[in-house]
Amino acid sequence: MALEIKVPAVGESISEVTVAQWLKKDGDYVEMDEVICELESDKATFELNAEAAGVLKTMAAEGDTIEVGAIICSIDTSAAPAASSPAPKEEKKADAPASTPAETSSANTYASGTPSPAAQKILSEKGINPADVTGSGKDGRITKEDAMNAEKKAAPVAAPAAQTTAPSHTAFSRGVRSEKMSNLRKTVAKRLVAAKNETAMLTTFNEVDMKPIMDIRKKYKDQFKDKHEIGLGFMSFFTKAVCEALKEYPAVNSYIDGENIEYHDYADVSIAVSAPKGLVVPVIRNAESLSLAEIEKEVSRLAGKARDNKLSIEEMTGGTFTITNGGVFGSMMSTPIINPPQSAILGMHNIVERPMVVNGEIVVRPMMYLALSYDHRIIDGRESVSFLVKVKQLLEDPIRLMLGV
Repeated sequence: MALEIKVPAVGESISEVTVAQWLKKDGDYVEMDEVICELESDKATFELNAEAAGVLKTMAAEGDTIEVGAIICSIDTSAAPAASSPAPKEEKKADAPASTPAETSSANTYASGTPSPAAQKILSEKGINPADVTGSGKDGRITKEDAMNAEKKAAPVAAPAAQTTAPSHTAFSRGVRSEKMSNLRKTVAKRLVAAKNETAMLTTFNEVDMKPIMDIRKKYKDQFKDKHEIGLGFMSFFTKAVCEALKEYPAVNSYIDGENIEYHDYADVSIAVSAPKGLVVPVIRNAESLSLAEIEKEVSRLAGKARDNKLSIEEMTGGTFTITNGGVFGSMMSTPIINPPQSAILGMHNIVERPMVVNGEIVVRPMMYLALSYDHRIIDGRESVSFLVKVKQLLEDPIRLMLGV
């Protein structure tokens, strides 16, 4: 009996998905609830499990886009797993060469040496060939932990030889390649264009002296980590500062809903994260009620799920304000684009030591530029500038931030 497996509904606004990767191939025997493939929607990546045990027959290739509710594969539940062939009787032969592990092993499958998406990203960043890594996952699959523990093999040192031929690469290559846009990339593109076209977006800038926060982190980072089992980063300070400023300037924490303005008495802060499949924006719920340690733990949890493509749709929807940190990539200044239906987004940038005048004296300070992009339809210039000044004041006097004064 062939059991048809259909693409499940994963959200009200999602009508199609893309087959990101088959973890089992056509003709494989699969167990019930075993993960057989990874599907990518315009918002998240999720796994498809076998609904019964049997032999798999795939009906879509990797990269194919199929509609929700369409048949993606079938499972022949009447088929039995392939029986392993009996081991041959041992024959004693003089001078018979011993078999190599590759000849005697029957554990190798198509998954052997295949990295998961998260593992592939880590290996790529390290410049490590998956063929040089032994997988500890199911069927020899390379897991994230395998990738994190992998070390790049040292290149063999060859004796210098006189070059007798020209380099193999072609100078001034004009090669062109085309890749299909993922659903996530297409959705990001549509939303960014819509934000530019449908909002009266402006950006205001300021700068913040990061020395007070850096001094606190230096003094208390060890005690903080020992007590809370999480590092003390910059994001928790910025999130707390934003939440305090949103209380004073609620328009920055609002939506336009038709002819109405929807204000929020809570701060669900979206944190922009660069994931293997593209930019995602998970949400820290009720950030205004969380401590620095709780914010750090939530940022770490969401960022980890983003890197592993495990974020749920619920974890990426409903934010009321966004923080994005281009500084981790070296950005000095940028104008972030609003994340609809939100009305504002704060951009952090890299920290650079610059000469500043403090109390009439020139001193060196670690400075960061801040950028607030906002929808001028509901946020006036006075509110946007005052909001950013409030964030700056709280960051430069973090004791007020921690005491809530």
